[in-house]
Amino acid sequence: MTRYVALLRGVNVGGHRRVPMADLRRVLTELGYTDVKTLLQSGNAVFEAAEPRTADLVAAIEAGLADEFGFAVDVMVRSGAELRAVVAANPLEVSDPAKFAVAFLSPAADPAVLGEVDPDSYAPDRLRVGERVLYMYFPDGLGKARLSPILTRKLGDTVTVRNWNTVTKLLAMVE
Repeated sequence: MTRYVALLRGVNVGGHRRVPMADLRRVLTELGYTDVKTLLQSGNAVFEAAEPRTADLVAAIEAGLADEFGFAVDVMVRSGAELRAVVAANPLEVSDPAKFAVAFLSPAADPAVLGEVDPDSYAPDRLRVGERVLYMYFPDGLGKARLSPILTRKLGDTVTVRNWNTVTKLLAMVE
């Protein structure tokens, strides 16, 4: 059995696309996953599964959520080892974890899109590209970030963002 993290995109934001965490746990359990736990209300789950292909996990979870809630939910899955590597590879200093974020990219994200963005022109926001992730620091806070809206507009539904506090809590849960 391998431990995984599922990151749901765009749920429970402003009362829209409501996915109660108890229901998320139930859906994951009904799919045959074990030791299911959730974190916060923003669609973060940790679970164990025998399935070695994350693409198969993504497809099963997305189908299960669509059946349960009647709308599509984009899901990104990372193994515990992959999440540990994301944290270890962080190239930026985390002086304020609430203003530091990781954007998780789906395999469909087009790396060429990132080449169109000059992060220096969005200072003081900072951006570094990692392996299927973007590391971002917003010294004025995410709400005032100039860079984040540009990236989410360019990358669309191939990205979901979590702040550093959430990322490190998920890592602790998966280990």
